Amino acid sequence: MFAMKMPRLAALFFLVVPAFAQYAGPAILSRGDAPAAMNVPQIDFIPFLSLVGVYDTGLAGVSVNSQGELANAASEGVELDFGISGVHSWKRTRISLNYGGAAREYSHATYYSGVDQSLLLGITEQFSRHVSLQLNESAGIFAQAYGLAGLSPTVSFDPTTNYTPTTDFFDNRTMYTSTQALLTYQRTARLSFAFGGDWDVTRRRSSALFGVTGQDARGDVQYRITRRSTIGANYMFTHFSYNGVFSGTDFHRFSATYGVQLSRTWEFSGFAGATRLDSKFPQVITLNPTIAALLGITQGYYVSYGLNWIPSYSGRLSKTFMRGVAYISGSHLMNPGNGLFLTSKTYNGTAGYTYTGLRRWSFNLSAAYDKSDSIGNILGEYGDRSAGLQTSRQLSHVVHLVAGVAARKYQSDNFTGYNRLIWDARVGLSFSPRDIPLRIW
Repeated sequence: MFAMKMPRLAALFFLVVPAFAQYAGPAILSRGDAPAAMNVPQIDFIPFLSLVGVYDTGLAGVSVNSQGELANAASEGVELDFGISGVHSWKRTRISLNYGGAAREYSHATYYSGVDQSLLLGITEQFSRHVSLQLNESAGIFAQAYGLAGLSPTVSFDPTTNYTPTTDFFDNRTMYTSTQALLTYQRTARLSFAFGGDWDVTRRRSSALFGVTGQDARGDVQYRITRRSTIGANYMFTHFSYNGVFSGTDFHRFSATYGVQLSRTWEFSGFAGATRLDSKFPQVITLNPTIAALLGITQGYYVSYGLNWIPSYSGRLSKTFMRGVAYISGSHLMNPGNGLFLTSKTYNGTAGYTYTGLRRWSFNLSAAYDKSDSIGNILGEYGDRSAGLQTSRQLSHVVHLVAGVAARKYQSDNFTGYNRLIWDARVGLSFSPRDIPLRIW
């Protein structure tokens, strides 16, 4: 009798298990997945409010001083930080959120005072056992690009896989949004297909800098060859267009994908292939002296077209802990530039470790490396190196001591004025209505 009931009990178990738990394979980086071990159903939504003192160096707007040199200001100030983060799952829907804001007032360089905000939002809807829809949103407005994109334990996707401006050179008001939609069809326990699209918009307050609008269309097929590993193939089409200049770029990226769970907590995911690059940009030419004398001008413009194939790859190795996550990633991909430079080939590396402990301490350590080769409006190399450390110490039930320091070194072998070092330091108190260490990310 017991043996006869076993199939019914098993069927009942799979009916009541949330649909999200039916696929437990490794994350697929080309789909924007965060490490699979981070995919938890519930993390309490916790708000926070912080009052901190700050000291920033290397503040530079899109202007020059009376000596014709790039602005380079430093100032202390006060900042009010606020935000909320968490994850909640229902039977078929999951929402993950990480929102933060900062209202900053400098005592000397008041021009750079303002409000920064950032939002990471993931929504997953499981329509049936085989069909799901993932919506990811990354949006924000900032004047200083101190933040480093990295994994967030309360967000179901990897923010580095969508376009978020993090290398802007000037302290200039920037607004951005990046929306991703991905429909996944899980044909069998091993075979799945995904189809999606992205829409990205970045606008900058200064008319000397360029905004960008991007659209992506992508699709892939993935096959789980073992319990721990998945292989597949991916195609993506991307179009970038820029406001304020007649230019644009099209990409066709073809890649093979691979994901493997090395252990219960270690995971690797990546892809490698090639990108077909088709671009057009205006170029300045010096006119023939006769033509210059006739027209009264010395320069003219023409539109250059370029067609190239470049290698493209990206990989991420991660380890998930009960109270944190560590990761390292690297890539060689195309990006739309940083408002000063346009379409660029970029080598990028990031690493980080986040810990929210049980003994009053939390901290976030992150670092990034970026080296880009501009092929658009200005030809040349540029990049930056950055690192930051944030920490909190619980003082009482709702009060936390918070502190942090971050540094970024902009560098270029082609443009000497691009080389500069900036620092950001802060210390203060944070208030959060939960008797656990404050999350730092």
